Amino acid sequence: MTPDDSTNPALPLGSAPQPAPTPDAATRLEAEIAAAMEGFEMTTIMADAPAAAKPRVGRMAAAVAPTAQSGAMRSRRGTITHVKDRDVFVEFDAKSHGVCPSSHFTEMPEAGTTWDFIVERFDPFESLLILARPGSVLKGTAWSDLSVGMTVEARCVGMSAGGLDMEVAHSRAFMPHREIDIRHVEDASVYLGLKFACEIIELRREKGRMILSLRRVKERERAEAQIQILATLEVGQRRTATIVSLQPYGAFADIGGIDGLIPVGELAHEHIKHPSDVVKEGDVVEVRVKRIDLGQKPPRISLSRKDVMADPIRTKFEELVVGATITGRVKNFADFGAFIEVAPGVEGLVHATEITWDRVPNPMSRLKIDEVLDVKVLNVDAKARRVSLSIKAL
Repeated sequence: MTPDDSTNPALPLGSAPQPAPTPDAATRLEAEIAAAMEGFEMTTIMADAPAAAKPRVGRMAAAVAPTAQSGAMRSRRGTITHVKDRDVFVEFDAKSHGVCPSSHFTEMPEAGTTWDFIVERFDPFESLLILARPGSVLKGTAWSDLSVGMTVEARCVGMSAGGLDMEVAHSRAFMPHREIDIRHVEDASVYLGLKFACEIIELRREKGRMILSLRRVKERERAEAQIQILATLEVGQRRTATIVSLQPYGAFADIGGIDGLIPVGELAHEHIKHPSDVVKEGDVVEVRVKRIDLGQKPPRISLSRKDVMADPIRTKFEELVVGATITGRVKNFADFGAFIEVAPGVEGLVHATEITWDRVPNPMSRLKIDEVLDVKVLNVDAKARRVSLSIKAL
């Protein structure tokens, strides 16, 4: 999944990219952004931004000053020299050294290995570059150091018609509704006051405008989760899933980073007309993996909810005892016999030859609809849900 894709749970069996906005939609979005950012000039934003640290004069400062003062952070490749406490020390060349928090690594790096780093700033007191790993969340970054594609920590400070009003490094930013989440967000007010990682997707310093996307961060996290899930996913596994979309043909459920379809016939043991009869969006349910098709993009995964649920009808069949006499009600007729309801949802067949000892040309000549009578259980097949009954055996 690329950063520009979005997930549409209404499409069959998995996620699919959304179509690009039409010119009219793009025009409306531009107007909404302009309205949200109205009144915030470049001079105001720059005044709010913290002043950049001034490196001390010296050979080290001269070597790194162009990077720290260039205004846009760039990636540099360096070699790990050693790890001490929670800091990873890096050497770029003989005159350029830096330090990166160990929390930016998924696993502790080894000395001598090379990695890519982003230079956040220069610390004049330690004569070290302050580094971050690409993709890590940058906090407290000055406005002059921000760039498109950077992941930063942002706080939601308000709402407008077009999206969320955000704050990054004491500067105003905006997040359009379509950039909030992979799926449609009914109530964006739940984000008010929260801090979360966002990607800068547009930065216009001349207009003092910054556009953020939480959706792209979530898409990257989801893509990583999909790789992990598909590596271990097998047919027959039991998984916890969250219902994310309801369609006439079934319900889409997220099993932790990838969507699967629960067909309407796999949602419950009883017959239902629509998935909403038994589940709703947001429900957390247990499912079993029925089928995995990795040949499709995205992969198609079929799930079953009823496979992990007790079947109340089958239980009733299993409670029937061969040879027992029970009471039932005539529900329907066929040329070869009559169907008798012996419990709610459980019907057995009295074959025409089991109605009386005499030959019966037509079952309706001896029985009536809704007639209550006693029958003897001849045979029970709970798996096939079949019960053979007899009247004449009594």
